[in-house]
Amino acid sequence: MTKFAGNFDLIVIGAGSGGVRAGRIAAGHGATVAVVEGDRPGGTCVIRGCVPKKLLMYGSSFSADTEDARGFGWQIDALSHDWSALIAAKDAEIIRLEGIYRSLLKNAGATLIEGWGRLTGPNQVTVNSKVYRAGKILIAVGGTPQYINVPGMAEYAISSNEALDLVEFPREIAIYGSGYIALEFAGIFNGLGAQTHLIYRSDLPLRGFDDDVRAHMAAALTDRGIILHPETTIDQVTAENSGKQAHLSDGSSLAVDQIMAATGRRPNTANLGLDDLGVKLGKQGEIIVDDMSQTNLPSLYAIGDVTNRINLTPVAIAEGHAFADSEFGNFKRQVDHVNVASAVFSQPPIASVGLSEAAAKKAYGEITVFESQFRAMKNTISGRDEKTYMKLIVDKTTDSVVGVHMMGPDCGEIMQGIAIAVKMGATKADFDATIGIHPTAAEEFVTMRSARVDT
Repeated sequence: MTKFAGNFDLIVIGAGSGGVRAGRIAAGHGATVAVVEGDRPGGTCVIRGCVPKKLLMYGSSFSADTEDARGFGWQIDALSHDWSALIAAKDAEIIRLEGIYRSLLKNAGATLIEGWGRLTGPNQVTVNSKVYRAGKILIAVGGTPQYINVPGMAEYAISSNEALDLVEFPREIAIYGSGYIALEFAGIFNGLGAQTHLIYRSDLPLRGFDDDVRAHMAAALTDRGIILHPETTIDQVTAENSGKQAHLSDGSSLAVDQIMAATGRRPNTANLGLDDLGVKLGKQGEIIVDDMSQTNLPSLYAIGDVTNRINLTPVAIAEGHAFADSEFGNFKRQVDHVNVASAVFSQPPIASVGLSEAAAKKAYGEITVFESQFRAMKNTISGRDEKTYMKLIVDKTTDSVVGVHMMGPDCGEIMQGIAIAVKMGATKADFDATIGIHPTAAEEFVTMRSARVDT
């Protein structure tokens, strides 16, 4: 039996980065706000995504740094790693961040309602048998890992959620997929000493990224000791004693300690009650919204990964902020989803803004490509053969830089500054007129003078 528990101007379902930002800003504009969360405030990014993943990436990268240090004269004894200590340190930081998210809502004057919310009307949310009503409802529940339909995969494989909390470190692991999540975890497990297999259907990893970056990444992963299985699928997963068996499409099999399914994420729209209300959904279950994040129901809005537009935390935050300003701050605005920069914290990392070469050709016709490949100065002494790769894509008609791509150390930090220039419409002449900072890798972006000649 349900009972009425309160009225609000806004109810947000989901206390992730986007939902919390929307709730805080709306409350700041004077709205009465409730934020519903069935798990832990912080959402995917803080609790089980970018933050813990990058902490583990930092931890795993020290093995390569240590090897590089030998070339600079450091005498280093045999290394060992305490996986449980790293997980405990990661958990402590996540608990701290969760507390910050709770405080952000409290200090903004928003009410946190803990429990799983379900839409039971266009202006009504039911949580733990209690009914709450609001003039507007915002869905910000993010995404969830998906398992492809392979016998034994759902039963025996782990997802990125479980990979962050493994009690025992796997001596050997097979990762199925080649998107950013697969590559980031491959770098983590490989860097911490696991024999790591990356299995994927296409010829190169990172489908959807620039093809040259994909090719350079495949070479770099191999050089770092990750075993690639391109143009291969897993046909079945079985349990073997205390380990797992991945049966591959080429007839071979891998006996490993863990199999990780990293074959994408889907919008977390199940059990929200959307079908009952007639909310329009896409093929993957994503909520269809307009430029103002409004669904086909006037009172219902959605932001972030649940809309499957650009699935990045800063985009969800921007969408949440724009929603709150537009609906409660008397300041109508929408988020510009063009030229959003991103990074993959693989090892080595990659970053980009704008279009891939293939997409630029389709959009502009004639383009000019500038690229550079070199050993970073650090690697000339460390002995590492890995090369940094950089690429500029220019619209030949206007001279505008329409795509920038990089693989190599610090590329995420570098690309953030480059993204400002691209967003402002910088031309190749603007890049050429900029004096570089020496000696850095970033200066290469302003010293490329010779266009690539395609044969």
